Amino acid sequence: MTGDEHGNKNATPDHPTTPEQAWAVLMDGNNRFVAANANHPNQDAARRTSLTDGQHPFATIFGCSDSRLAAEIIFDMGLGDAFVVRTAGHVIDNTALGSVEFGVEYLDVPLIVVLGHDSCGAVTATKGSVETGEMPPGHVRGIVELITPSVLSSLRTDSNSDVDTMVAEHVRLTALRLLKESPIIAEAVANHKTAVVGLTYHLADGRAELVYSSGAIGR
Repeated sequence: MTGDEHGNKNATPDHPTTPEQAWAVLMDGNNRFVAANANHPNQDAARRTSLTDGQHPFATIFGCSDSRLAAEIIFDMGLGDAFVVRTAGHVIDNTALGSVEFGVEYLDVPLIVVLGHDSCGAVTATKGSVETGEMPPGHVRGIVELITPSVLSSLRTDSNSDVDTMVAEHVRLTALRLLKESPIIAEAVANHKTAVVGLTYHLADGRAELVYSSGAIGR
């Protein structure tokens, strides 16, 4: 049984403790997924039992709620590997921000990932609202309002921006907001305890592409 399975925090290939290690493990997992060569690690009974006394995930993944964006699958991870926070369009509210901060403050997570994806429905709805001036009903309106600054920012750069370009900008601005609105996250990045990266996931080939980074990830 590895040190990770015993639940300690010593650096091993299966349990990275630095931003550089976490980034390497995360992208190795995505590369395996893209190649249809997933290992499905840390998914057995021994792993399940080892986690009963606590968790030490190596990544906090703040992603969209889209059913096609299951983080543990696309990064080929298992139980205890990722602290996952999801909202439609990965919009930030106090609960989402507090959840990401929890990973930093109480779990010492060395990598924070903002994860968007092609053809995002929330970004598509926001693009439509910006173009027509019509807002969606109910609380969906709140989601659109939070994504609107990203859509407008993308359009200011290129008036012909498509949805996927807007998604990348929304990922970038979301990552920046985490740093701006959370002294806990900003301090952890400044002290090299964690890093923040923004990724866009491509539905067709399963590839996660880096569009933003803050902190040392050794790429």
